Amino acid sequence: MAIASINPATGQTIRTYPPHDDAEVERRVALAARRFPLWRKTPFAERAKVLLAAADRLEARKQALGRVMTIEMGKPIGAAVAEAEKCAWVCRFYAEHGEAFLAEETVATDASHSGVRYDPLGPVLAVMPWNFPFWQVFRFAAPALMAGNVGLLKHASNVPECALAIEEIFRDAGAPEGAFQTLLVGSDRVAALIADPRIAAVTLTGSEGAGVSVGRAAGAEIKKAVLELGGSDPFIVLPSADLPAAAATAVKARTINNGQSCIAAKRFIVHESIAGEFERLFVEKMRALKVGDPLDPSVEIGPLATPAIAAEVDDLVRRSVAAGARLALGGKRLDGPGSFYAPTVLSDVPDAAPAASEEIFGPVASLFRVRSLDEAIAVANRTRFGLGASAWTRDAAERDRLVREIEAGAVFINGMVKSDPRLPFGGVKRSGFGRELAMQGIREFVNVKAVWEA
Repeated sequence: MAIASINPATGQTIRTYPPHDDAEVERRVALAARRFPLWRKTPFAERAKVLLAAADRLEARKQALGRVMTIEMGKPIGAAVAEAEKCAWVCRFYAEHGEAFLAEETVATDASHSGVRYDPLGPVLAVMPWNFPFWQVFRFAAPALMAGNVGLLKHASNVPECALAIEEIFRDAGAPEGAFQTLLVGSDRVAALIADPRIAAVTLTGSEGAGVSVGRAAGAEIKKAVLELGGSDPFIVLPSADLPAAAATAVKARTINNGQSCIAAKRFIVHESIAGEFERLFVEKMRALKVGDPLDPSVEIGPLATPAIAAEVDDLVRRSVAAGARLALGGKRLDGPGSFYAPTVLSDVPDAAPAASEEIFGPVASLFRVRSLDEAIAVANRTRFGLGASAWTRDAAERDRLVREIEAGAVFINGMVKSDPRLPFGGVKRSGFGRELAMQGIREFVNVKAVWEA
């Protein structure tokens, strides 16, 4: 099966790549295994130099790299350039803080010296998605390399040019041969890679189904795994909220990355006393979004990444309307080439509708009306996912309850959920386990080693 780069705005194939054969995969895995014992002994200062050099190259090439992302998966060009900049940020963050995060800690016991060390594990396999084709990789790679691990990237098969560009960035930044490599292979090769005794651990960002598959394979080998999976993130708006600000942010939160983000707000849970006005503002702003060529800097919504995704979004919307949801805006694929879907608002969504429980990976918002804070929290938690949540209130008591009681890996009050190198990122329930970013992220792929000396 060829690995293909296809422009989702036009449907045209840019280039196809033959997958790496068994011999090439073996060569790269063996190279990673040979590099690890050398890289783990490389001083933190030298590892930091590589990350800083990678950051410099990301910023210097951000326009070209942004264009690669946009052409390959369809995100608006401004967002793509910003993604390259954010990758530079995470490289600099771990270059600055990584050594301190992993410094040996002293613990008082009956020993003359005792404490905790954080030692690298080895080659880490990263199975990464297409939707943030640079950011998802760098938020794994920067802490993993800084910790002394080496990385093997199995990227999504529709973004091979992004995968190869990332490998080139690390090579040009001075990473030694084998420290970071791309494997051009399909998902059918992942289980065998996890089973390889030279692979120490695996991290995956992707769908719930992919997480089940990778988690099962890692469990069978008793290997460490971090899984960041789907989300059906709630966006709660209560009567004390700044309604215009909430509505404006709600549109951004739903349509980030053309609506193809695990932490995009998807279920808008609004108190009935303000629901009518919120819907009016929200629909008005969704209707005003400019859809079109993502290379045009004025465009706010580009195509969905593949025709299959567009078809799935359309099917979920149609079934939700058939189940009783009211179509307030959109609800159709757009004519012409490319995988474009109209910004869509579903209101009064019943529990039986797919939009009430499934993750819709496109610019489709689901609105729910609730009578109280208790009901808002109950609806927010009525999902198998638990990645992020946004809540809008100016009441301190409501804020405290929302932070305490919402079942999610992150709760943002009066702001849009986003990833930040300074904060841990990950979910609960079917959104996965483990954390990326911050101190917690760099400590995922290390041996937490107790030390006791008489």
